[in-house]
Amino acid sequence: MAEQTAPPESTGAIGAISVGPPGSTAPGAPPDGPPGTSPGKPDAAVVRDALAVGIAVGLSGFAFGVTAAGSGLSLLQICALSLFVFTGASQFALVGALAAGGNPYTAAAGAFFLGVRNAFYGLRLSQLLALPRALRPFAAHWVIDETTAVTVGQPDRRSARLGFTVTGLTLYVLWNLTTLVGAMGAEALGDTEAWGLDAASPAVFLALLAPMLRSTTERVTAGLAVLLALTLLPVLPAGVPVLLSALAAPVVLFLMGRRKRGPAVESGTTSREKTVEKGGRDA
Repeated sequence: MAEQTAPPESTGAIGAISVGPPGSTAPGAPPDGPPGTSPGKPDAAVVRDALAVGIAVGLSGFAFGVTAAGSGLSLLQICALSLFVFTGASQFALVGALAAGGNPYTAAAGAFFLGVRNAFYGLRLSQLLALPRALRPFAAHWVIDETTAVTVGQPDRRSARLGFTVTGLTLYVLWNLTTLVGAMGAEALGDTEAWGLDAASPAVFLALLAPMLRSTTERVTAGLAVLLALTLLPVLPAGVPVLLSALAAPVVLFLMGRRKRGPAVESGTTSREKTVEKGGRDA
C-alpha cells in the first residue's frame, strides 16, 4: 500500500486501545491477556469478522483487473499495481482516468492524493498496534480502509493485531489473485461496456466510500466534491476534475467554521450586554 505515519496515552471512545509500550494497557481498558485468550473478544470472533471483510472486498479485485485491462494496461502493469500499490480506491481512480483518455501523470497524481489518507490511518494504527520497528514497513503496506476499520473496532491490542493481520493477509492474497484472473479474463469477455463492467470502478469506489460518510460534514463534503467533479468534467481533461474536487474539503471546513463562530460571537456580545446592564443596576 504504497501510499500511505508518539503521542500520549488515549482512552475513551469505543474501540480505544492502549498506546503505551507493548503489553501495557490504558486505565480502564481490558488487558492483553495470556496467549490463547482475549479478554475483550474471542479470537474466533475476531478472525470471523476479519475474514468476512477480507473475502468480501478481495473478490472485487476481479472488477479491477477487467477494468484495468480495458483501459489499455498490460497484464504486468495491472498485477504490479495490485502488488505494490494495493489500495483499491486509488487503483480504480488511476485506471478510470486512463480509460477516459486522461494524461498518465494527471491520473497518477489523482491516485496519489486519494491514497494519502492511508498515511493518516497509519498514524492511528501505529499507536494501536505498537508493532516492533522491524515489522512496521511491512505492516504499512496493509494500512488501508478495511484493515483500519477492523483494527480500530477491537477492544484490546491483542485483538487489534489479530484483526489487522488476518484482514490484511486475506485481502492482499485475494485481491491480487482476482486481479490476475480479471485481467486474464478480460480478453475473453470482450467489450467490458457490453457487460456493464465499465461501471465497476465507480460502483466499487462508492461501496468503499459510503460506509465512511457518517457525519453531516462528511456527507456535505462528499456531495460538493461530486458536484464539482461533474461540473468540471465536460470542460477539463480527464483526471483534473478529480483533483479539483478535493477543494470541497477546505470549502466545507471554512463554512462550518464561520457557522460555529457566528453563535459564539453573538453569545459573547449578549453576555457583555447583560454584564453592563447588571453593573448599571447595581450602581
